[in-house]
Amino acid sequence: MKKTIIAIVVIILLGAGIYFITWSSNTKLMQKENVSTVTPTPSPTVAIPVPANKDMTVIGKSVEGRDILAYHFGTGDTKLLFIGGIHGGYEWNTALVAYELRDFLKENPDVIPQNVEVTVIPVLNPDGLSKVVGTTTSPFAKADVSTSQTTLVSGRFNAHTVDLNRNFDCDWQASAKWQNKTVSGGSEAFSEPESQAIRDYVELYKPNAVVVWYSAAGGVYASSCHNGVSSDTSALTDMYSKASGYPAHENFDFYEITGDMVNWLAKKNIPAISVLLTNHEDVEWIDNKAGILAVLKSYSK
Repeated sequence: MKKTIIAIVVIILLGAGIYFITWSSNTKLMQKENVSTVTPTPSPTVAIPVPANKDMTVIGKSVEGRDILAYHFGTGDTKLLFIGGIHGGYEWNTALVAYELRDFLKENPDVIPQNVEVTVIPVLNPDGLSKVVGTTTSPFAKADVSTSQTTLVSGRFNAHTVDLNRNFDCDWQASAKWQNKTVSGGSEAFSEPESQAIRDYVELYKPNAVVVWYSAAGGVYASSCHNGVSSDTSALTDMYSKASGYPAHENFDFYEITGDMVNWLAKKNIPAISVLLTNHEDVEWIDNKAGILAVLKSYSK
């Protein structure tokens, strides 16, 4: 009887062991099958916009929704920025100078030093330019320019009738001056999308020097915002002046200017100059090309 009980216990233990082994094997097999057959859900991806042309970016939009375009040339840690057309159609020849530079750099990439990146923004006020010449994205002819003095003057301002060169954060005032006229500086500094675009681009781009074209007084003017003219700005002013033939000036003192872009750049300790063409019609490309080449050479060191 005792032997029979022992035999039964052994049989029960053996059966339990076989069941455990079978269950364990099946479980592992199921786990293996699950790992190999279940596809994990992919993590969501963030779409990063890539410009169709890596040499051109849209840095912002005007009041009326026109693109503000920046063209890029060369690569390097030293970054130079050239800007035209802040006063739109009233100073349409400044946009043409910038377009000349864009095309010159396309055709002559070797003039850009290896350590330098150049950005050209031909038209900072596309709505004002479009009002006068009918286009903003390509060079235009003098024949395209409106002969109406009223239209020309209105083209100085953006579509909110704000003088963009009175909308920057250096001595900004809502009521500003242009010659003997009172003009709008906007509701506050950087109230306008165009000035916001260049502000944000400067913050991102961090240029080592900036050249801005205006018209018309025929000279190169240094920048400052109650912090004196920096030595780098003085050097930039003298360099462009000597190469181009325009006289150099430490400041613009024909009348009080508030909210000026180059003075805001000086406030941010960025060397910046205003290059004023001698009239509202001529591009004076030969003179300006000489100034530009001098700047490129200087910043190649």
